Amino acid sequence: MTAALTRRRLHGALVLGVGLGSTGYIAAITIATIVAKQLSGGSNFAGLPGATIVLGSAAASQLLSRFMVLRGRRAGLVLGYGIGAGGALLAGAAVVVSSFPLFIVATAAMGFANAANQLSRYTAADMYPESSRASAIGLVVWGSTLGSVVGPNLVTLSGNIAEGFNLPRLAGVYGVPILFVAAAALLTLVTLRPDPATLAPSRARSTRRASASLSQMLAQPRILAAVVALIIGQVVMVLVMTMTPLHMTEHGHGLDAVGFVISGHTFGMFAFSPISGRLAGRYGAPSIIALGLALSAFASVLAAVAPPDGGVLLFAALFLLGVGWNFGFVAGSALLTEGLSGAERTTLQGATDAMIWSSAAAAALSSGIVVSAASYTALGILGAALIALPVAAMVRGRADLGRP
Repeated sequence: MTAALTRRRLHGALVLGVGLGSTGYIAAITIATIVAKQLSGGSNFAGLPGATIVLGSAAASQLLSRFMVLRGRRAGLVLGYGIGAGGALLAGAAVVVSSFPLFIVATAAMGFANAANQLSRYTAADMYPESSRASAIGLVVWGSTLGSVVGPNLVTLSGNIAEGFNLPRLAGVYGVPILFVAAAALLTLVTLRPDPATLAPSRARSTRRASASLSQMLAQPRILAAVVALIIGQVVMVLVMTMTPLHMTEHGHGLDAVGFVISGHTFGMFAFSPISGRLAGRYGAPSIIALGLALSAFASVLAAVAPPDGGVLLFAALFLLGVGWNFGFVAGSALLTEGLSGAERTTLQGATDAMIWSSAAAAALSSGIVVSAASYTALGILGAALIALPVAAMVRGRADLGRP
């Protein structure tokens, strides 16, 4: 089999692995707040599992990246999916025995599955020259579209199956991540051979120089701009998205309308990934990052000014917020693959994902505080204002952005 066919086969395996992993992960987070309320006896700690799983993703990104430097991308992904599936099994057991502390530990472990999903995009990029990496990343991110559509729709079915075995409905739902995330681990173990890093173009493989430290890499304006854009793009998206369902229900919208708006948002987040990857490859990652930031700022303002009964405007705002995030996420990720050795890329990418998920957890927790202290409108304006940070970083590094 030629190298080109092998790359295509491995790339397909990564896309399918992300589809399986995201299906299990999204099914799990769909019911996390419901389980937390049931196990803790109230709503005070209902948001804790969401923060825990995101913080687990942040820690896992660092740990798995370090493991990948030593053992390869394939081994790191298998480990991440394996721990994630084990966490799902533990979460189901926590529901059966009604243990909230055990459930929190389990959600942190499930963060490893999400980290493996996210690191898969860089695994695909390893196989290609720099000019093709954005497209490779975009296709892997697109794999999460499967999870965003299928995952939530398996909740009712899995609950019904659990009741047939005299198990709690909510415990049964964790059968979805157990099966799907374990399937992603098995698929990766069996099909991701040879390790994708070994298929890097010969020029990239032969690059051997002293590895730069993380601080040295972040001191480069081009890299700093990409990292800041990725973090702030995630923060703005989480800020607005987290509070939109509550904002809608408080102003008379039913759950069907809420579901429609959030479905539009998740569709915008993932469905356009192949397009954003191609655009980044053709026009350059910095240009597509700038477009994504502009869309995110516009969407945040649109959400802020939408009237409480304006379901159509909120749908448009959340959809565009998802598209803006996607453009910045794919193009920013591509920028982190340029001009670095394999070990440097892996270290930087893991650290960046850790910062992204840590910031997302802080944004999720603070969004409610902002709305309580001010309003949903103020939250949208804050999101738009935060876009100034990556814009400033890109302006500062504009001379360096055009050259890897």
